[in-house]
Amino acid sequence: MPDIYLPTLHAGQVDIYKNRTRLNAVRCGRRWGKTKQMVTMGGDAAAKGRKVGLFTPEHKQLLEPYDELLDILQPIKRRASKNEGTIRTKTGGIVDFWQLDDNELAGRGREYDLVMIDEAAFTKNGQMMKIWEKSIKPTLLTRRGSVWVFSTPNGVDSENFFYRVCNDEKLGFAQFHAPTSSNPYVPPDELEKERLNNHPLVWQQEFEAKFVDWSGVAFFEYDKLTVDGKGVPYPEHCDGVFAIIDSAMKDGSGNDGTAVVYCALSKHVGHPLIILDWDIVQINSDLLVTWLPNVFTQLEHYAKLTKARAGSLGAFIEDKSSGITLNQHSSRVGWPAQPINGDITSIGKDGRAVACSGSVYRGEVKFSAHALDKVVEYKGQTKNHLVSQVVGYRIGDKDAHKRADDLADGFMYGVIIGLGGPDGF
Repeated sequence: MPDIYLPTLHAGQVDIYKNRTRLNAVRCGRRWGKTKQMVTMGGDAAAKGRKVGLFTPEHKQLLEPYDELLDILQPIKRRASKNEGTIRTKTGGIVDFWQLDDNELAGRGREYDLVMIDEAAFTKNGQMMKIWEKSIKPTLLTRRGSVWVFSTPNGVDSENFFYRVCNDEKLGFAQFHAPTSSNPYVPPDELEKERLNNHPLVWQQEFEAKFVDWSGVAFFEYDKLTVDGKGVPYPEHCDGVFAIIDSAMKDGSGNDGTAVVYCALSKHVGHPLIILDWDIVQINSDLLVTWLPNVFTQLEHYAKLTKARAGSLGAFIEDKSSGITLNQHSSRVGWPAQPINGDITSIGKDGRAVACSGSVYRGEVKFSAHALDKVVEYKGQTKNHLVSQVVGYRIGDKDAHKRADDLADGFMYGVIIGLGGPDGF
């Protein structure tokens, strides 16, 4: 058989592997190397003629391990199909790749020697436990297979599959704790920078791999978003201005409004991101296309006011509900608008809160005096809805669906896009 070269496990990975049982849950921090461990175990098993099933919440999370395993197994590949999510080896080995999201039949009818579930904390509550019990777990029966469940934690939630396999002894999993620091290839000084630049709870969850209870935590602190409790002046110069629009159908919809948040971006001088202004309205979906030009007019006004070097950078619109209509209409008539990248929308509001938390914690985002002092009437309440929603945002809030958070979501989109998200400037 041709030589097969597998990634070398670091000491922390080796230690966990040596102490493995049949059911294993690995609670790991960012950059610990869970993908490399899965690739090493999967490649070794397939080369030896065994059957492997690799499961992830979304299709895109399968792409990296698929490409790496295909490259490793190339000398003994019999056939492979990325579309079908399969690799077959000349030694009789099998690697199947399964997307879990909205696929309750994932793995059903197959049999495996090795099952690996990646990013398990980010599978859907309720649904994932059913998939495990009815579809995945039975695949281990005839071949006495083993399972590895990997993930960074995602809060304290008794309904979350990963939280349960790590904390419910009746499920029979051995739990391994693997903070980022247990990877000897992560430079300690770089890790220290991450500690200093992240919200303490984000650090605990994302790097120390702890289950963090977010309930009741005011995630975006007022003092971080102001200077001595006050808003900042508009910048005399900036790189550019842009708007975020969070829109939803208004015909019978419960809590959503159409929110717009205006931002000024200054990468080199002054505050990196200033929230210039905001607005929130309830308007029927068929009238939104007549409302949208007002946003572009306002952007031009702010571009002149702040002497924006690149002028108006346009509007970014959440591509959901009536936002789809706005994006399609803008594309058709040539308005300066585009959909928000799906990588940002797909992680959900709590995911976006974590993603933008570092920038807020470091003081890179500020409310302008105008945005901080502005008061409007919305749904019978006259107040500053932006500050109320942003400062009052709670991660893991079970009652979040009962409250309006369109402006908070627009704020989070603005921070991620402005300061380095997937489609940042």
